[in-house]
Amino acid sequence: MVLPVYLYGHPVLRKETEDIEKDYPGLDKLIRDMWETMYFTEGVGLAAPQIGKSISLIVIDGSVLGDEFPECKDSKMCLINPELEVIEDMEPVGRNEGCLSLPGMSENVKRTEHVRLNWLDENFVEHEREFTGFLSRIIQHEFDHLLGTVYTDRISPIRKQMVRNKLNNLSRGKVKCDYRTVSAKAR
Repeated sequence: MVLPVYLYGHPVLRKETEDIEKDYPGLDKLIRDMWETMYFTEGVGLAAPQIGKSISLIVIDGSVLGDEFPECKDSKMCLINPELEVIEDMEPVGRNEGCLSLPGMSENVKRTEHVRLNWLDENFVEHEREFTGFLSRIIQHEFDHLLGTVYTDRISPIRKQMVRNKLNNLSRGKVKCDYRTVSAKAR
């Protein structure tokens, strides 16, 4: 089932998430619904806070970007209770980022594109791996959601001032997009 996406300004996007256990109620269905929602909205990642859940759960599939960013090929993964370490061995790179919770917007965000990630998959099998390039950026963007951070928190104060009206409109639910949303106004 395609779930509604919570928009910028909703408190759930600012709340730090909690780890989950194998017996989390309805976990398999929730993961399936997150995949369906992410693909329907044409995203490459979706974190649980974006669908109103304050739990440490992310789905990512950047495969559609594989021609431009080879590291994204075969990148489909479910991340449960991820732990992220940003490895600052390269200069931060500025790239445009968008977000399903901020439809119609994108901003240049600087990130170091090298991370080490520990996580459990949907079968609660533990993984540890390093990621670089654009896939690292996708992972960091989605992981930020688990911390209550959105990408506009990482742009310059002057840029944030310039997009303030757009952000205020999102908070009020004044947005047009091709998927169902929940605004801060709706709570």
